[in-house]
Amino acid sequence: MRYLITGAAGFLGSALANRLAAEGHVVLGVDDLSTGDERTLSKEIQFIRGDVNDRPKLWSLLHDVDCVYHLAAKVSVPESVLYPREYNHVNVGGTVTLMEAMRDVGVRRVVFVSSGTVYGNQPVQPVSESAVPNPRAPYAVSKLAAEYYVKSIGALWGIETVCLRVFNAYGPGQRIPPVHTPVIPSFLRQAWENGTIVIHGDGNQTRDYVYVDDVVAAMHAASTAPEINTLTINVGSGTETSVKDLARLAVEVTGGHPEIVYNPRNEGGLSRLCADLTLARETLGYEPKTQLIDGLKKTLEHEIQPLTPSVE
Repeated sequence: MRYLITGAAGFLGSALANRLAAEGHVVLGVDDLSTGDERTLSKEIQFIRGDVNDRPKLWSLLHDVDCVYHLAAKVSVPESVLYPREYNHVNVGGTVTLMEAMRDVGVRRVVFVSSGTVYGNQPVQPVSESAVPNPRAPYAVSKLAAEYYVKSIGALWGIETVCLRVFNAYGPGQRIPPVHTPVIPSFLRQAWENGTIVIHGDGNQTRDYVYVDDVVAAMHAASTAPEINTLTINVGSGTETSVKDLARLAVEVTGGHPEIVYNPRNEGGLSRLCADLTLARETLGYEPKTQLIDGLKKTLEHEIQPLTPSVE
């Protein structure tokens, strides 16, 4: 098949692109490299630097494409609170631009990678796709709005659409920015270097941490699975883990001796979030294979252990 992946140089995009290319598919990757790194992509991938809001460039790349994976987005929840207009421009505007270009060229299927954060706080856990979204940050709002645009434009113009609500993805290759660092690479690094792990709130808030290879498996299946048009599907591990238990596991796998500090002034975001995977199993044959502790060990092995730990 011939694929176009937006956000191809990012964490999930590069993992997906490399797998598809390794299987012999033709893969075109587009990314503005604002956060991605094209060096993570294999040489078989045809990489083009570009903006997801550049409609003429998208139009030129979409010819003869069988399926589009749309991952290009700004993804930091805290940053979105500060810059909601920018998140709307990229995450919503970029999605509309892509769908217009697909409509004009005649591409027949798009897999949109959304986020479990659109659910917000929910009274029932694990949360199923039938739950009414309750987004609490501009990032989540932008992802939910993009879902609606994907589905509405797809229905109007005969484009098959599927939205994957990915929960807290982690693994080797996850970017570690200087601020707003994702929790798993942050905890692993601090534990390995005998630094300080900061837990916001009381640490009892839970998340669903899903390993990158499992997310890629779900995305891969979504490009060819039958009878999934217009569906929204959860992609997670199906396991609920508290932040303080995550810290404990980080200490266990690193063997480190970090200081663990609680910051009660910051509530720590959503109280609970875990994915119901029933629909993913039924439609994609999806079954997560990597347990959290094993995924942490793999991430540590690839990303953290090459560093020299601090000596005290």
